Amino acid sequence: MTEYEKMRCEEFLPKFIITLDGVLRLGMVNQHKDLLKAGDQCIGGGYYTFDYVSNRIILDRSSYDFGKPKWHLLDSLKVPSAYKGLGLVYVYDDGFHDDFRVSDELTIEYYD
Repeated sequence: MTEYEKMRCEEFLPKFIITLDGVLRLGMVNQHKDLLKAGDQCIGGGYYTFDYVSNRIILDRSSYDFGKPKWHLLDSLKVPSAYKGLGLVYVYDDGFHDDFRVSDELTIEYYD
C-alpha cells in the first residue's frame, strides 16, 4: 500500500445517519453526507462501534453535517438485515441524557 493509499484509508471513519423515513445507514466514509441517497432527508448521525461482548452496536457523538440523531421523530427504525440480532444503543455521553436504547424504544424493521 502506498503512502497516499494509507492516508486515504485513514480519512474514512465508521459513521452512521438516520433519515426522516427511519432508515439507519452505516458505513466507512469521509463525511456523513456520503451515506445519503437521492431524496433522503437526514435527521442526524454520528459514529458507531461494535460491542461484540454485549452483542450490540453502540452509536454515539454527532454528525458535523447533521447534528445528533433526532430519535423523537421516529416510531420505527429500518436497519440493514446484516445486523439482525444485534441491539442498538445511542450514547449521549453529555452528563445530562441517559443512553437511548434504540432497540427497546423503537420498532426495529430489517431491510436488505
